Amino acid sequence: MAEIVDKLSQELNIQKPLNIQVFLNDLVGNDFNTVFKLLPSFYKQIQRKRGLASCFIGAMPGSFYSRLFPQHSVHLVHSSYSLHWLSQVPKGLVTESGFPLNKGNIYIAKTSPPSVHEAYLTQFQKDFTNFLSMRTEEMVSCGSLVLTFICKSDENDGCDFWELLGITLNDMVIEGLVEEAKLDKFNLPLYAPSTKELKQIIEKEGSFKLLHLETFKLKWDSNMASDSETNMASDSEKEAILFDEKSKAKYIAGNMRAVQESILVEHFGEEIMDDLFKRYGKKAIEYMKNGKGNINNVVMSLVKRNEKEEVVPV
Repeated sequence: MAEIVDKLSQELNIQKPLNIQVFLNDLVGNDFNTVFKLLPSFYKQIQRKRGLASCFIGAMPGSFYSRLFPQHSVHLVHSSYSLHWLSQVPKGLVTESGFPLNKGNIYIAKTSPPSVHEAYLTQFQKDFTNFLSMRTEEMVSCGSLVLTFICKSDENDGCDFWELLGITLNDMVIEGLVEEAKLDKFNLPLYAPSTKELKQIIEKEGSFKLLHLETFKLKWDSNMASDSETNMASDSEKEAILFDEKSKAKYIAGNMRAVQESILVEHFGEEIMDDLFKRYGKKAIEYMKNGKGNINNVVMSLVKRNEKEEVVPV
């Protein structure tokens, strides 16, 4: 970011170096100390390149579904792989009599009734609208919003890596390793929207103009070559690791575990985690052999509308 600012300053003939204030955001339970310990070396690197300490980093803990910053104080907001997380598990997944409508699933699956999808979509619409409303209060006029998160490729496409986790838990229920009632009561607070749904919410909320939207796919093992464990290997060892099924299974399961373990432990307990993700890794490899194993992603660029600018329906 600092290099981009430098380049634009040169193009605009701005002689005085611009200061950049960056705030990192996460929930209040996150420990920022690890990041803060890296800042001194980062600042030294910036000073060597630019000659001045012109980038300043802080943290703002809290949910991005609430206000985080003073009014009209932010020029750029970047959210990376966060907005598919909902503020809560959708309401309406259990009947008044206590029957789970999404029985045997932990997310929207092929066996989920339409009411489950509607509940998830309703919660996402509420949350994403709230996110946009909060940011428009905080951002300056014509401020930029850049968002990247998981999506679905079309209206009928689910996210099979979450569905696969549910299938793995079902196997453990059949074997008596997980209580069926526990599984039936568990639903992930996540939603992968379609691009159509996103455009509709942005248009209805009205504070931002969509400048660019594109989708892309990543294989479940797409970043395996840059994994720290792989990088430490020699070239010949690295090639062997990348084509080894056990290594792929470990890598894929490790990524899922890093993201989902805390919420799973809270509901199912810690004792099943090693077995669960070992099974998940093996199933993931079989999925990939059948041509599956892709994550659909969306990246969007939006700009805050001028207060006098009218919203023209698409």
